[in-house]
Amino acid sequence: MTTALITGASSGLGAAFARGLAAKGCDLVLVARDEDRLTALAEELGRAFGTSCEVLPADLLDTAECGKVAERLADRLRPVDVLVNNAGFGLPAPFPYSPVGDEERMLDLLAKVPLRLTHAVLPGLRERRRGAVLNVSSVAGLLPTGTYGAAKAWLTAFSESLRIDMEPYGVRVLAVVPGFTRTEFQERAGMDVSALRDAVWLEPEAVVAKALVDLARRRPVSVTSRRYQAYALAARHLPRDFVARRMARTRRAPETH
Repeated sequence: MTTALITGASSGLGAAFARGLAAKGCDLVLVARDEDRLTALAEELGRAFGTSCEVLPADLLDTAECGKVAERLADRLRPVDVLVNNAGFGLPAPFPYSPVGDEERMLDLLAKVPLRLTHAVLPGLRERRRGAVLNVSSVAGLLPTGTYGAAKAWLTAFSESLRIDMEPYGVRVLAVVPGFTRTEFQERAGMDVSALRDAVWLEPEAVVAKALVDLARRRPVSVTSRRYQAYALAARHLPRDFVARRMARTRRAPETH
């Protein structure tokens, strides 16, 4: 039986990954700050799929609590075969107008935490010569889109490099690169997305289904929908300076009174 550990599992893509992996017969370790929501999800998955769910509440920006999750990943007696690095958040203001402490916290959660947790799980995966790491990145990382995009670009590049390093051991690594997805992410970040058309939105279940198919096919990157696949293709060819200036128009300084 495969065991998967998912960060940010209480809602959104994390909860969708939990349901998708439970449907495939995986046992789960659910990680997030909200213990009540994790417990409710664990009970739901137990009823629906007979899944064994371990609830592991943790604030990954707390060094000690992140260490607790890393220890669980390194536990040889209770091996974790799949790690889904999903936890993250965004900020409403562009970098020059955002508190540096918030920027540092975001960078830690999007880059430092996946690095630490991945490093913890890899020795066991190498020894068993199987398993997978899925890093939830973003199409924001394909182009110059601010510090959130910069962190996600790091995560995608990290995943693509790690995939080659782990290939001889039978360990798969996938960068999951969704576009705008119907989760709580935008609301929590204070983002105004009212101008976006319905056509740009993805459902979390579609992102997870595509990711699991791409993981089985050993692809390096998973991009959901033809719209975002075309976006990713264009990102490789458009001039970076042109794109950076266009993206800057969507990032507005907060109004002052």
